[in-house]
Amino acid sequence: MSGKFTIGSEPVIGLLTPSKKRDYRVTNRLQEGKRPLYAVVFNFIDSRYFNVFATVGGNRVTVYQCLEGGVIAVLQSYVDEDKDESFYTVTWACHVDGTPFVVAGGLNGILRVIDAGGEKIHKSFVGHGDSINEIRTQPLKPSLVVSASKDESVRLWNVHTGICILIFSGAGGHRNEVLSVDFHPSDIYRIASCGMDNTVKIWSMKEFWTYVEKSFTWTDSPSKFPTKYVQFPVFIASIHSNYVDCNRWLGDFILSKSVDNEIVLWEPKVKDQSPGEGSVDILQKYPVPDCDIWFIKFSCDFHYNAAAIGNREGKIFVWELQSSPPVLIARLTHAQSKSPIRQTAMSFDGSTILSCCEDGTIWRWDAVAMS
Repeated sequence: MSGKFTIGSEPVIGLLTPSKKRDYRVTNRLQEGKRPLYAVVFNFIDSRYFNVFATVGGNRVTVYQCLEGGVIAVLQSYVDEDKDESFYTVTWACHVDGTPFVVAGGLNGILRVIDAGGEKIHKSFVGHGDSINEIRTQPLKPSLVVSASKDESVRLWNVHTGICILIFSGAGGHRNEVLSVDFHPSDIYRIASCGMDNTVKIWSMKEFWTYVEKSFTWTDSPSKFPTKYVQFPVFIASIHSNYVDCNRWLGDFILSKSVDNEIVLWEPKVKDQSPGEGSVDILQKYPVPDCDIWFIKFSCDFHYNAAAIGNREGKIFVWELQSSPPVLIARLTHAQSKSPIRQTAMSFDGSTILSCCEDGTIWRWDAVAMS
């Protein structure tokens, strides 16, 4: 049932020689606390807030603003009532009226929707049977978010009404923790998920879209909504032989990574007549040395020109995504940055890169004007 490799040209592998196309230097380092920071993300949903980012670590969600000259200002901080909560993921979403929301989840399996404008909890979503590893926002409809969980399911939520619309789980679903999930950039019906069963699965919501629309106008209690199970993905790919902890769409292609020191770009060739079947064409590979522990996630700038990824040694690799062979834009190292980097965040235009680390630090790198 899973995608077979097609006979084609061999994948193109990028060279680890920095092109010096862009140079970055450290402009700030913050010690947020003692607990590991697992996620950092810029707000790409609302152009008023492109320089605003959120981090999560322990039971805390913090919102910051990147200012000129390397300055980072704290805007607000949310501390969960449960001191044992440990947030693993955060995303930006918005209310139908445009109010910015920060949505976080983690160990307790509860999604906290924080109204960043009103500085209050908007809603809490209970439904997952175990911890949440990633939450992502639908860029075309930013009141929709999707969550990937240790309970082997992916859930689609409406942050406006608090409804769980769809659950991607069941006969064709993941067989272990789901670690990452992503919405297709232009095909509103499509998502990709990956996890500890070593697979990447592509799902379609097309047949269930009436429920998505219904979720916006539902006035009864959210618990009475006819939540639907999506049991079968349209495609399953076995690209990796170990945990797959991050996947992102690059147009109709997919970037995914496992624990084997590389990001892989591949094309799913889906057969519409026979769901689940099809073939995989591996296009290129972006090496990332010392990236052999799980739960390290890469990030891209708004236009997906580049990807930044940290490693277990505290180094960052910035790859140009849309060149063949791949070009290493920069390799960022600093004598004091030695802790594993769990996630990076690239700013809208890629001129700022943030990293959040196991030792509770946030690092800010800014592009240096090339003479």
